Amino acid sequence: MATRGFVGKRRPPDGVKLPPGQYDVGRDFPVLTAEATPRLDPDLWTLTIDGLVEHEHTWTWADLHALPQSEYRGDIHCVTTWSKFDTSFGGVSLDLLLDAVQPQSEATHVFVTSTTGYTTNLPLEELRDGRAWIVWSHEGKPLSREHGGPVRLLVPRLYFWKSAKWVTRISLRDHDEQGFWERNGYHDLGDPWLEQRYQGD
Repeated sequence: MATRGFVGKRRPPDGVKLPPGQYDVGRDFPVLTAEATPRLDPDLWTLTIDGLVEHEHTWTWADLHALPQSEYRGDIHCVTTWSKFDTSFGGVSLDLLLDAVQPQSEATHVFVTSTTGYTTNLPLEELRDGRAWIVWSHEGKPLSREHGGPVRLLVPRLYFWKSAKWVTRISLRDHDEQGFWERNGYHDLGDPWLEQRYQGD
């Protein structure tokens, strides 16, 4: 269980990389999973974006790899208090996929589902403007099963439980609906710099 932070809820001054209540994990990349690690065949995997969109769409592994590739280089932060600096993930920007489905004007939130049944919720704006990716590589190598391979959602601005492993569906909605950890007491947004670990933080 994550420990509550001990610093006030303010944005960091310029140059500060470590959010309050976090520690630098160094070269490690801890594995934390709420469910059993599946073994997925990329050739059978698909990603669907549906709900309040003009054009519901499903992409195969090959479809996504045919799109312009994008890379995230930066930091990630886990609610269990570790942070990993200067890491990289490769895949495709979620902006491309959302542009393809054309979210309807009333869409405000997304409900993300993994092949395991794991779910999480996010404001739609947290997935736009270069803030989120569908990724399949880490540090130039295929993403391992333990870290969500063959493919996961990456939303590095928020605590890492929002970056759902083995993602298979993103549904756009006109309301917020809590996912697995949110129903169990975790914050609906999860901003590390505001220490939004638990409901009420």
